[in-house]
Amino acid sequence: MLGPLRRGPGDPTCRIAPDGAVWRASRTPEGPATLRVAPSGAEAWGPGADWMLGRLPALLGELDDPSTFVAHHRIVAEAARRAPGLRLTRTGLVMESLIPSVLEQKVTTDEAYRAWRLLVRKYGDEAPGPAPAGMFVMPTARTWSLIPSWEWHKAGVDDKRAATILRAVRVAPRLEQAASMTPESAAARLQLIPGIGPWTAAEVLQRALGAPDAVTTGDLHLPNIIGYALTGAHRTTDEEMLKLLSPYEGHRHRAARLILLTGRTPPRRHPKMPVANIAIL
Repeated sequence: MLGPLRRGPGDPTCRIAPDGAVWRASRTPEGPATLRVAPSGAEAWGPGADWMLGRLPALLGELDDPSTFVAHHRIVAEAARRAPGLRLTRTGLVMESLIPSVLEQKVTTDEAYRAWRLLVRKYGDEAPGPAPAGMFVMPTARTWSLIPSWEWHKAGVDDKRAATILRAVRVAPRLEQAASMTPESAAARLQLIPGIGPWTAAEVLQRALGAPDAVTTGDLHLPNIIGYALTGAHRTTDEEMLKLLSPYEGHRHRAARLILLTGRTPPRRHPKMPVANIAIL
């Protein structure tokens, strides 16, 4: 359920402990906080601890309503059967999802995860409480705005993505308000920022608002995964993916999430996206 919030195995804001507990370090409206969630219960530390605990039910899917979801494909029905308790998380924190999503634009996952890891470790704050070593809360909006251009470069972030983040953090309070909007209004507000398009907006809506219909378009891999799972096709466009998901209107993201959980992916038929390390250019 909380897996989509983790930006790679080295994410300094999220850890999965050997005992299965999930640790999250977040910057809440009331300040930094560390949250530990385990089957036995939840604990939180830091100025934002009460805020985190107050929103724990939403984080664990209490506000998600899958009651009207109907599986129209065998593979989706099987995935739903194997994950009967799956709910869509809702963090209520927009910038926490927006910045790493911008870092993931037009680059490989490994590049984006590396940039997020380096920048948060260097400019974030140590996670409060007894958090695992190496956990950090992401930087404040002001700190993001003061990161020198060469530090973005060293983290492998090109000028376009860095500029998008800088534009976003200047209006961070306005963007955070999107967490209490409808998905449609939230997407419209996010996309007022140059550099934030439908792909990035959907990635934020899925995590910050738990939007069940916010299907991601413009992704390099998702259409092919959906197409392969539902029809066996190896190449699928966004338009074809949306047509395949049309029976799930209102729950298209939920259907896509279930399909992703099956692990069914088409055989690779094209070279991997090249990694261009701008930090050494």
